Amino acid sequence: MRDVTALIIKFVTCLIAYAVGLDLFFNAAWTDVVSFSVLTTIVSYLMDRIMLSRIGNRNSLIADFLLSYLVVWIFGSVLLNSYMQIAWGSVISAVIITVGEFFVHKLIVNTRHEDEGNHDRGRAPNRLAYGMEMSEENDPPKTK
Repeated sequence: MRDVTALIIKFVTCLIAYAVGLDLFFNAAWTDVVSFSVLTTIVSYLMDRIMLSRIGNRNSLIADFLLSYLVVWIFGSVLLNSYMQIAWGSVISAVIITVGEFFVHKLIVNTRHEDEGNHDRGRAPNRLAYGMEMSEENDPPKTK
């Protein structure tokens, strides 16, 4: 249930961000706003499920900023008319999405901490840590 809540919050945040960044200032079509929102929501959610526990909140926010910036920059060059619309629209929407993602990450992290208490401790941890011990072979002393 929390995954659905996180997806809805992500989609609404993306929809608002792209509506402000692209449609409010630069008169983009609503189909562009909705398609950018759906694409960013799906890719961002998958990235958060994979990377949030491994690289932390700050780095995941940076990745979300870059994702939303690049979605508008790459696909906007095909769909949108002017370069000013692409440049400023991508910056404005990326900032708004990053602020929204901060709260979504808190929700996801709190959900994971609650779920970890319910599972048994027999499963592998999220972070893999490989350890290795090194020592010299101690031969028994030779007796004559």
